[in-house]
Amino acid sequence: MKKFAINKFLLVAMLPLLLQSCFVAKNYERPAVETENLYRTDQLPQDSVSFASISYKDLFTDSYLKTYIERGLANNLDIRIALENISAAEAYVKQGKAGYLPTINGAASATRTARTSENGQFGSIFSQPYNQFEASGTLSWEADIWGKIRSTKRASDASYLQTVAAHQAVKTSLVSQIATTYYQLLALDKQVAVTVETIENRMRSLETITALKEAGQANQVGVDQTAAQLYSAQSQLLDLKNSLFKTETALSILLGEQPQTYDRSSLDDQELTSDMQLGVPALLLRNRPDIMQSEFGLVNSFELTNVARSNFYPSITLSAQGGFQSLEIDNWIDSSSIFANLIGGLTQPILNGRKVRTAYEVAKAQQEQALLNFKKTLLTAGKEVSDALYDYNTAVEKEAYVTKQVVALKRAESNSEELLNSGYLTYLDLLTARENSLNAELNLVSNKLAQLSATVELYRSLGGGWH
Repeated sequence: MKKFAINKFLLVAMLPLLLQSCFVAKNYERPAVETENLYRTDQLPQDSVSFASISYKDLFTDSYLKTYIERGLANNLDIRIALENISAAEAYVKQGKAGYLPTINGAASATRTARTSENGQFGSIFSQPYNQFEASGTLSWEADIWGKIRSTKRASDASYLQTVAAHQAVKTSLVSQIATTYYQLLALDKQVAVTVETIENRMRSLETITALKEAGQANQVGVDQTAAQLYSAQSQLLDLKNSLFKTETALSILLGEQPQTYDRSSLDDQELTSDMQLGVPALLLRNRPDIMQSEFGLVNSFELTNVARSNFYPSITLSAQGGFQSLEIDNWIDSSSIFANLIGGLTQPILNGRKVRTAYEVAKAQQEQALLNFKKTLLTAGKEVSDALYDYNTAVEKEAYVTKQVVALKRAESNSEELLNSGYLTYLDLLTARENSLNAELNLVSNKLAQLSATVELYRSLGGGWH
């Protein structure tokens, strides 16, 4: 009889191996996504090398900027939050790995039964109060026949990789934001310098026109118009300084520091040493952290759908319990007090308020959402690359025209002064020429900033900055 019981237990233990052919969990395969036409450009890339593979330390030559990026990566609060998310996901990965192991629980109890029911099951046996002491351990293991445990582990792995990719995405974005903000500071410095120089020139012009009026060679209208131009430039300078102050504060937030003034170089010193190769669009799948994050989210939902599907099938568990049990504490831990039992169980859901099917349908819908989000993220990445490249090319082409405009307007300003002195122009014409010249110089600075910002954005949109 004992041999028969052992054989039955062995049969139950071997059953999971016999049912492996019924394995229902599917393996993830990347969905077919169109990447060939993601970039909207006439210069279709053919290279397998991407601009994004360059380290920010090699891309940016400004020593101040590289220092600020390093400080930001070390101190930025969003980076630190992302790292904590990784730590939490890592804990779930460890839990997923432990899914294949049996669960073991220990328990100890001391029970005093003062009175039992005389009409109960043991009433006639235990009519007097009695004690019971027990120390036991329970071991339980579920056979992973349908791949539920495996899929749960893979889902936790994908969730962990998703947080790692999210951390990389934060790094990419942070590098881009710090660089762009730094270049904005340099551009504002340049615009402040141009405006200060303009104010000094207009102050001298106001002194000159005032002296001419007192000599009877100019009228009050000319004085008022010159003064108005001076006040306009002074007002513009205050706006620029206000923007400068706020931009420095924004940089301090990115660096995770208290608001302060930051040392920096000049806009004219900026050079980005790089051959701006786009690389084939398919490289975005492994370069863009947000795309990787989105795909790991898809993998996670795919595996959770496997888990939900496996709940339709029976689960097989093997459990064992053993320990010491005694009515007397003196012989509690004794060879005669040892007890043990082995249990093989099979559980098949039949009617449970549609919970299993609902969970499966929800998992399928969430998987489809994750797929659509993955495709949308890829399309968005292609758009961002296309826009950044077009912005850069536009800024480069505009530079030649804006430079010529500045030269022409400065020459017009100089000629206007000569013509005014000869009586061929009114003072209003000179003031207009001066205003146009100032605006053109400020636009030239803005265009330089646009080039730098577009380069940084192209670098980010291709997935650079986290390597």
